[in-house]
Amino acid sequence: MSLYPFARSVVAGILKPTYRIKVEGLENFPRDGGVFLCTNHISNYDPPVVGITAPRKVFFMAKAELFKVPILKDLLMNFGTFPVNRGGSDREALRTGLKILKEGNVLGFFPEGTRSKDGELGKGLPGAGFFALRSNAAVVPCAIIGPYKPFKTLRVVYGKPINMDEYREKKITTEEMSGIIMEEIGKLLKK
Repeated sequence: MSLYPFARSVVAGILKPTYRIKVEGLENFPRDGGVFLCTNHISNYDPPVVGITAPRKVFFMAKAELFKVPILKDLLMNFGTFPVNRGGSDREALRTGLKILKEGNVLGFFPEGTRSKDGELGKGLPGAGFFALRSNAAVVPCAIIGPYKPFKTLRVVYGKPINMDEYREKKITTEEMSGIIMEEIGKLLKK
């Protein structure tokens, strides 16, 4: 039996009232099929916040160092998280991410690669463009609008899927596609 539904409800019971989480744009989230969910990254709490607000289970990549802690490794694996070696091209992580999308699941991704130190949206890494262009998944931008302060409102805004047909036909680069995804996240941050 998966711990995911139980853990999700426990985490939601703690985080939703603490940060007064307000979710917008759930109607934009595809109910089925692969979804490549791209969001800004401002806190360590971002993955659980996305996990409790998205209408479907979200699989995340996490830095490989976290999987070296035995108990944490087991928890992460149970929640559908898989390791990625940062700082280069991790072919195994890329294959795993594409498999998740091909199987019709949701892959959560932070295109900046790390948390923003000043809350400003950073540059997207090519990995975001890779998954967007190499899969047939819907690419959904998301913005977490903070700050994470107890009893202050935290907004999670899901945008409309990006129309990928034109970009796949143009044969743009992964870097260009990452830039387009970041622009869409930036528009949501201004809402």
